[in-house]
Amino acid sequence: CEIQVIEDDAYQGLNHLSTLILTGNPIQSLALGAFSGLSSLQKLVAVETNLASLEDFPIGHLKTLKELNVAHNLIHSFKFPEYFSNLPNLKHLDLSNNKIQNIYHEDLKVLHQMPLLNLSLDLSLNPLDFIEPGTFKEIKLNELTLRSNFNSTHVMKICIQSLAGLKINRLVLGEFKNERTLESFDRSVLEGLCNLTFEQFRIAYFSEFPTDDTGLFNCLVNVSVISLLSLDLDSLEALPKDCRWQHLELINCHFKQFPTLKLNSLKKLVFIDNKGMSTFTDLALPNLQFLDLKRNRLSFKGCCSHTNFGTIKLKHLDLSFNDVITMHSNFLGLEQLEHLDFQHSSLKQANDFSVFLSLRNLRYLDISYTNTRVVFHGIFVGLVSLQTLKMAGNSFQNNLLPDIFTELTNLIILDLSKCQLEQVSQMAFHSLPRLRVLNMSHNKLLSLDTLPYKPLHSLQILDCSFNRIMESKEQELQHLPRSLALLNLTQNDFACVCEHQSFLQWVKDKRQLLVGAEQMMCTQPLDMQDMPVLSFRNATCQMNKMIISVSLLTILLVSVAGVLVYKFYFHLMLLAGCKKYGRGESTYDAFVIYSSHDEDWVRNELVKNLEEGVPPFQLCLHYRDFIPGVAIAANIIQEGFHKSRKVIVVVSQHFIQSRWCIFEYEIAQTWQFLSSHAGIIFIVLQKLEKSLLRQKVELYRLLNRNTYLEWEDSVLGRHIFWRRLRKALLDGKPWRPEGTADADSRQQEATDST
Repeated sequence: CEIQVIEDDAYQGLNHLSTLILTGNPIQSLALGAFSGLSSLQKLVAVETNLASLEDFPIGHLKTLKELNVAHNLIHSFKFPEYFSNLPNLKHLDLSNNKIQNIYHEDLKVLHQMPLLNLSLDLSLNPLDFIEPGTFKEIKLNELTLRSNFNSTHVMKICIQSLAGLKINRLVLGEFKNERTLESFDRSVLEGLCNLTFEQFRIAYFSEFPTDDTGLFNCLVNVSVISLLSLDLDSLEALPKDCRWQHLELINCHFKQFPTLKLNSLKKLVFIDNKGMSTFTDLALPNLQFLDLKRNRLSFKGCCSHTNFGTIKLKHLDLSFNDVITMHSNFLGLEQLEHLDFQHSSLKQANDFSVFLSLRNLRYLDISYTNTRVVFHGIFVGLVSLQTLKMAGNSFQNNLLPDIFTELTNLIILDLSKCQLEQVSQMAFHSLPRLRVLNMSHNKLLSLDTLPYKPLHSLQILDCSFNRIMESKEQELQHLPRSLALLNLTQNDFACVCEHQSFLQWVKDKRQLLVGAEQMMCTQPLDMQDMPVLSFRNATCQMNKMIISVSLLTILLVSVAGVLVYKFYFHLMLLAGCKKYGRGESTYDAFVIYSSHDEDWVRNELVKNLEEGVPPFQLCLHYRDFIPGVAIAANIIQEGFHKSRKVIVVVSQHFIQSRWCIFEYEIAQTWQFLSSHAGIIFIVLQKLEKSLLRQKVELYRLLNRNTYLEWEDSVLGRHIFWRRLRKALLDGKPWRPEGTADADSRQQEATDST
């Protein structure tokens, strides 16, 4: 912030401030009361602030201060000011990368008078040349760090010897990766460590580290924790036989082969980032409880049993980020294991048998990205105490998550992300009543089928992000556990259409439950693509429903009208004809409807007696009077009905069975209804079977309700038939007075001759 001056009471009123960072400010002036009012300050960082001396730093009143970082400044003197006696809670003092060259006994007078037992002191990157012998005698520190301080091994050796009498919990020596000044290293450098008392030792970034020297670690035999970081080690064979190391770290030390370690006291071994070898060698560490072998590119030909590690007390095993691990045993002799990590190693034969059958005490298992394809449903049998299972990046048969967690009744965290899952079995989670966190992200789920999650009564977090979920049915959403607090559905393929209206409304109603609801985007339809799901409006669906309803109703009405027009087309033609010809004279006295099978009777009897009789009647017959080239139906209506006064229906068994006859009869009914003076004369040629006649319900009813003529082939029957038929035809016929008497006499003669 380019602060150059901090005046009195600059931070007045900040009674609860715990951390103050002033890094990079070119401070030139600090008032005596610059930090007054900071009664709760615990951490003060003044890196690169041009500070030249601790004497002039006005912090003596900060009794709550725990951490002071004044690295990268211009401090030349290591002298602890008197006010340090007022800082009883100070735990960490960082003086790295300053200008300190010499350290004298007088500089630590305050620590001798009032020792800060838990103080951690970092003097790295100071160009140390001299430490007065006895300066640190009887001084007690938690940690001392000296990295990249010396320009030669000789200076380093003398300064370490000058630390004699120091009692310390952890000592850190070495250099930084990019700050190396020592060209070589020999065992004599560490000889001065025999005069120090310390529990933990760390050494880092030394080239040409002489591991073949049997006396190198003589002064470290009583150390509990030793850490070797980024040393050029070929092997680690020359270890003292009486080492009491309990914790050994070997990190990035360029081993060419896995070290053969025989340390009966060792309980924890961390061997990571050593990529110079390929094959694991069996260990013999009878008291080992913690083993970390990650990131070594090791291959294990037969894993895992107590014979591989030489112990039956192992509780923590990390084989992650290695090469091929072939499962050969189900952890016989390793029943005390609580933590097991295989992630990013390639597991072989893990799906052939119940690999974890013996691990009834296991709490944590990670087999993520191990190229495991789950086919065997008993893969997790035996893990009755498991609380965390991570298996991301693997796959399942048919991309279906089956019921494989039957015995994991104590499971709390389950990670199934990136497993290419498309479906989840309805019984997949039925035995996980204590599950709290479930990660189903980065799969291929097409819908949010919540039924499998119903048995998860303790579920609090469900992550279904980065799937292909388009929607979820309304009834399915009811199966989400009531305990659920966070649901992540971001980065899915939501279809923001009215068909999914209930789901989209549910998203709006459950905004507090959904993680990043504002980032849930639509992918369909195109006009809603990349729009927030929350921007979908239900009113649009209501309007669409109304438009669709009106459209459907219109289509329905048009369709019904079309059907009616199609069905009653000839009736409508008849109606139009009635309006056109209703007031004109009829050309024919009667239009004859008959079956072609009865045509002989019509020609020889009906036509002969009516057209040649007295008075003569003009009949409309289809074989004689219909106009060629015109549709039959049009001829029936236009020539038959429109130009005739009456209709004669010749009913016979053949008539009833003819579709054309029935059609003409139905049109005749409509014609009779539309023409007030019209009439239908029924002639029954022969007695009809009632069962056959009943098939034509309307015709049957008409014959029952109306008088009809029945043909009888006898003298008396003929006489009565023709007299009654002529009388019916004369009804409504235009009257001609001239020649009436002659007509009557001819009519009588015709009747007598008939």
